[in-house]
Amino acid sequence: MHDHAPAVGIRGAGNRRLLAMSLGVTAIVMLVQIVGAALSGSLALLADAVHMFTDAAALVIALIASTLAARPANDRRTFGFQRAEVFGALINGVILIALSVWVAVEGIQRLLNPTEVEVAGGLMLIVAIVGLLANGVAMWLLSAAQKTSINVRGAYLEVMGDLIGSAAVIVAAIVIVTTGWVQADAIASLAIAAMIVPRAISLLREVASVLSESTPKGMHVTEIRDHILATPGVVDCHDVHVWQLTRGAPVFTAHVVVDDDAMRDGKSGAILARLQSCLDEHFDVEHSTFQLEPAGHVERDAHA
Repeated sequence: MHDHAPAVGIRGAGNRRLLAMSLGVTAIVMLVQIVGAALSGSLALLADAVHMFTDAAALVIALIASTLAARPANDRRTFGFQRAEVFGALINGVILIALSVWVAVEGIQRLLNPTEVEVAGGLMLIVAIVGLLANGVAMWLLSAAQKTSINVRGAYLEVMGDLIGSAAVIVAAIVIVTTGWVQADAIASLAIAAMIVPRAISLLREVASVLSESTPKGMHVTEIRDHILATPGVVDCHDVHVWQLTRGAPVFTAHVVVDDDAMRDGKSGAILARLQSCLDEHFDVEHSTFQLEPAGHVERDAHA
């Protein structure tokens, strides 16, 4: 006996629209930065452009994953396709790690060979400002949706990294324009790489938590069990499992022992309704499955 699977159609459609708008902004700025990097000779600007390219690819992946997640459940995938969002986030995290390594290697090479570098600081500054403004718009578009979707969260984190990267490029460009110290460009590149890594690790850690079916962050099995045991008619609760299909889609199952009087008087339906309402209202769990058992008939499995 259970509730229906979480509905994601409306949310998914809204997320796809926001992702598409962000993709448009990102793609345009990426092209501007590539041209600007080629004309100015700035590695930091090129690194930011490559990061923007990664963001564009990540947004495409996110759009595909979001579309798959909106597909209804079937007999083979009874929970639907929401887990596709997690795999999209996994790809994003791997791309971020690879990008950070490339930027770090190039930045170190430029620091070791500064005489071979010529950077047009003025053009670098103009393009970086354009990138900063565009990233700010993209972040604003994704800010609300990223709170409920791990897939959009991955895209949001990448755009955030771009915004910070653009700020670093602006600082480096100002230094080059005012002092002529071109090593500032390489240092900005290394700063961008350093900012990418923690975000990538955080995203991959969340992906690992979902795929390993760990209890969602902020949810405590003991607290949920206490709420269940406080329900009139409930005498015991065991085999409690909590995991999530993706960010914002927790799933709950439990075996609940009901006293004989409640079972005999036909109150099990009312008890089930109260349990599901409790999970929904107090723990934001839309999909909850309870196996109601009479007292004296308790089967505990190896994972109790």
